[in-house]
Amino acid sequence: MQGLVFPPEFQANILDPAGLRSLFEQHRPAYVINCAAYTAVDKAEDEVDIARKVNRDGAENLARLCGEFGTTLLQISTDFVFAGSGNQPLVETDEAAPISVYGLTKLEGEQVVPALASQHFILRTSWLYSEFAGNFVKTMLKLGRERDELRVIWDQVGTPTYAIDLAGCLLHIIETQSTAYGLYHYSNEGVTSWYDFATAIFELSHLPVKTVPIRTSEYPTKATRPPYSVMDKTKVKQALGVSIPHWRTSLQTCLGRLE
Repeated sequence: MQGLVFPPEFQANILDPAGLRSLFEQHRPAYVINCAAYTAVDKAEDEVDIARKVNRDGAENLARLCGEFGTTLLQISTDFVFAGSGNQPLVETDEAAPISVYGLTKLEGEQVVPALASQHFILRTSWLYSEFAGNFVKTMLKLGRERDELRVIWDQVGTPTYAIDLAGCLLHIIETQSTAYGLYHYSNEGVTSWYDFATAIFELSHLPVKTVPIRTSEYPTKATRPPYSVMDKTKVKQALGVSIPHWRTSLQTCLGRLE
């Protein structure tokens, strides 16, 4: 794809409207992908102001410029906007009722975009991992090489998402020049728990680790996680024509690349 620009943070600080404006004036982007976020879920409970600045105000700064320059904004959001109290796959029209500061500030980021940038795609995703940076898969692999047994939560259910698949969806939107703007859910297919996810990581990596299922109450955290955050992907598949792999297939791809 021609004309891709990956500015460093000091040039594309989403909390610096003047700096962002300079970038927009220089490049006149047709699309902007906002992957920037405050994602330290537990720390956000104590750092509410900075979480809100990044997740809400940063999105607002970008959306305002996108609206002004006629740019399409692709905004990444999260399953944490839901309380997770149900047991049916969540659709885009289900009520958002976040139970953490992280989820609340990401929802606030979603809410500021439509009024400022009519050309927008908001993609909620879940349980992101890849061969890059820190994430659950890499943490499990590290711990699995150090320990014979790991205790992993089994009563939080959702769907892992391979970040490369999510990136493919974003590029598909751009390459097809879709104008089906709006809010979408995107994760890999299937349903699992953190316990089953960890078990699959060890199984596919041939690591002889015993995984012990524990309840969330046995592993207290500062922020409350949604116990059920499986998202329905019908809308994104029908409106955008994307094909979504099963989470186990994508996990195997990621582990192969890590090897």
